[in-house]
Amino acid sequence: MTSVSASCATLLHAVFERTRDVAPARVVRVASVIFITALTAAAAQLSVPVPFTQIPFTFQPTIVLLGGLVLGSRLGSLAQVLYLAAGAVGFAAFSPSLLLPPGALRLLGPTGGYLLAYPLAAFVVGALAERGFDRRYLTSLVAMIAGLAVVYAGGAAWLAFFARTATGNAATGLSAAIATGVVPFVLPDLIKLIAAAGVAPALWRLLGHDHR
Repeated sequence: MTSVSASCATLLHAVFERTRDVAPARVVRVASVIFITALTAAAAQLSVPVPFTQIPFTFQPTIVLLGGLVLGSRLGSLAQVLYLAAGAVGFAAFSPSLLLPPGALRLLGPTGGYLLAYPLAAFVVGALAERGFDRRYLTSLVAMIAGLAVVYAGGAAWLAFFARTATGNAATGLSAAIATGVVPFVLPDLIKLIAAAGVAPALWRLLGHDHR
């Protein structure tokens, strides 16, 4: 068994094994991180307002978690740190909104906790992928659900106790934060993860590696 097919390897390692005669490892890593960063920003633009809550429905969490599966813990987390930095300095990385603050102020607003949880969520999913969770559908789904729980925990805690707006305090308390910031999103997010959890195992099969 090669180092790439070992349980600690990620999909990015496997891709590098296929491309190392074409591009050096550093180029592949940098390009992969930038791609996931850009894909997260693109997913943020697919934003749908949800009635009775300040939190919009977006496709970002799915990309964050897939990025962790593919890149692993450190690079998956780095991609999300770069995403937050891009949004904070004014690039159109965050979801468009007439209600939520722009730029760095978005990180202080009602959705700030979800955004700030992205690097940790990607790290958790990536760490599980490095232990082979990305090789099979069910374990990939478990890894992504674990990451989603991190996003929910960070988002709900921030919304409950720390959220701010340009006009003052926007914290809602824990019960209201769960009711408006978690419950409306559980079912659609799970549907997205059920659909997305097959991506990493399919890529492993495409690359010709076993599922051990």
